[in-house]
Amino acid sequence: MAAPLALIAAGGVVAGPLLESGLPAPPQQWAFIVLALPLPALGWLLAVRRPEVRYGWLLLAAALALGLGVVGVGLSARGEAHSLATVLTALVAVFYGLTWIFVPLLFPDGRLPGRRWRAVAWISGGAVALHAGGNLAWGYNPYHLPGGPLSAAQWAGVYASAAGQLVTWVMSVVVFCGLVLRWRRSGRVERGQYAWMVGGMAATAAGAVLLSLFNIGGAQHAAVGLAGVLAVVGSLPAAIAVAVVRHRLLDVRVGLRGSRLHLVFDLRPTVDEVLSDLGTALRETPEPVEQLGRLAAAVRTGLDLRWAAVTLPDGTRVVAGHQEGAAVLELPVRGGRIECGPRQAGPLTRVDRRLLEALAVPAGLAIQSAGLVTRLINAQEAERRRIERNIHDGVQQQLVALIAGLELARATGAGPDMLANLREQARQTLADLRELAAGIHPSALSQGGLVEAVEERCSRLPVRTTVTSPPPLRARRFADEIEGAMYFTVSEAVANALKHAGAATIEVGLALDGGRLRATVADDGKGFDPATPARRGLATLEDRLDALGGSLTVDSEPGKGTRVEAWVPVDG
Repeated sequence: MAAPLALIAAGGVVAGPLLESGLPAPPQQWAFIVLALPLPALGWLLAVRRPEVRYGWLLLAAALALGLGVVGVGLSARGEAHSLATVLTALVAVFYGLTWIFVPLLFPDGRLPGRRWRAVAWISGGAVALHAGGNLAWGYNPYHLPGGPLSAAQWAGVYASAAGQLVTWVMSVVVFCGLVLRWRRSGRVERGQYAWMVGGMAATAAGAVLLSLFNIGGAQHAAVGLAGVLAVVGSLPAAIAVAVVRHRLLDVRVGLRGSRLHLVFDLRPTVDEVLSDLGTALRETPEPVEQLGRLAAAVRTGLDLRWAAVTLPDGTRVVAGHQEGAAVLELPVRGGRIECGPRQAGPLTRVDRRLLEALAVPAGLAIQSAGLVTRLINAQEAERRRIERNIHDGVQQQLVALIAGLELARATGAGPDMLANLREQARQTLADLRELAAGIHPSALSQGGLVEAVEERCSRLPVRTTVTSPPPLRARRFADEIEGAMYFTVSEAVANALKHAGAATIEVGLALDGGRLRATVADDGKGFDPATPARRGLATLEDRLDALGGSLTVDSEPGKGTRVEAWVPVDG
């Protein structure tokens, strides 16, 4: 959208003067074209590189009004397309209103300096519309003024145009005074930007005075009037361009590359570019810690920071760049926080903060994903160590004792009593092996499904336990990871009810509704405060369910029992 508007504006700036004078065009027309073309170019650059900043679109609107307006002036000079020429020429008043009022008022980020300026903006908008509409109703033509008497409608247009122009002048003075005040109050980095805008506005005002006083009256004043036109058209674009290059209004730097001077266009990437690069980097980086490093690097590059860091709740922290001093900005995101060091040059602006806020959602998802992967890996390692410890301390010792007993029986000629004892030891070892296997993945879950496995698990509990589920659910089978997650959630919940809650009654419910497989475990035990950190087993299961797109909630109070609810999405 920005490119077509800029091309139309630039085409009008070139075509209008050439229509007016014809070819070969005099030098003053080429001077006008050269000084007017930077406006659409700056508008296009800012709108493309900073689409979230409305200032670029404002410059494009001013450039478009100028380009179409001078085309109207050119058509009027040739006496062609009178109606179209009148409409287009009226846009010159829009160009004046935008450049004299709104370009300085909304400098530098396209926003009003404060609420009190809203009235100025509304009055100015009305004045510009009145000026342009009056010219249109009057049938204003700078080359062919009506020779006969004006009609009532035309006289109304004349008065409306004059009133709109007067108010526009008054508002431009008010805006200029406000711009000077903002310049005086600005910080060190912004002071240079505002200084050039103040200078550009002063040159524009001087040009408008020259244009008003000396553009009428013959050839002796033609050069002065031309100077006024060029000042009105070229001063503000020139001031903005200098602010861009010298004071990094758009983060454009002039630097040395090798032994030669180059313009280094060190423009910050747009939000879309940062998000696209971040998404590609995360897809190509499977390791969670490395993903956090890519995220920190993307934030640092996008905001041109000296350093940036990503921190997880467990204390994991990855820094991109060399950290010196405290963070100047912190943004809490889902699953952690982002810390920003100072910029390479200048303070963080409102545009920087908006870019960081735009990164909050994808960054939070990346941080949460990395944290979840880390916790799952830790949980798997803890489970492996638990199984290894159970084998070492339990079944392995029993097998060692059984082998020693068999060796002794062979050496001594064991009698029936010893053989019976060895047989009982072998049966106990087999039972322990089956129990250990059930803790890894119970055979009832593989063979009979979730409901049957839960019923078998609860049938061995020493307290009164009921399991309820709708009949159709008993015959349903789900993916192994879903059945395993729900089974171990129920198993952990009932184990906690026995070990920690001292429950006398446990109720387990399984259900399928709304595309969700649900499990509920409620007990009448002593309860606990869910905010306490004594939830390691449930926290691991919560991560497991979260990885499947589900969730786990715990509702408990001391003395009021505990209710654990878990769900995962399923098909159908």
